[in-house]
Amino acid sequence: MEDKETKIEDEETKKKKDFANDNSVYVGGKPFMNYVTAVVMQFTTKNAEEVVIKARGKFISRAVDVAEVSSKRFLDSTSAIKDIKIDSEEFTNKEGKEVRVSTIDITLTKK
Repeated sequence: MEDKETKIEDEETKKKKDFANDNSVYVGGKPFMNYVTAVVMQFTTKNAEEVVIKARGKFISRAVDVAEVSSKRFLDSTSAIKDIKIDSEEFTNKEGKEVRVSTIDITLTKK
């Protein structure tokens, strides 16, 4: 019989490894250049084939800007936009009200 603590630790280790191998950049309220740097680092230091820029709600326009600046200025046309997915998520906010929020996933790939 496997120990419950060992099983929990194994699951946490797996999640950390999955997150480390995840080539996604989640755009939020940090300074714009932090996200551009994150995208460029994924391609240069991690040698990623694809990077997915993800955002929700009011940060969608910032995600578009990050994708454009990353690919056209910093990666100097060595990357291109492969795919753009838009969707919406529904959840209950703190006040108990059902809220729908738009999402975007912009996939950049090496040329």
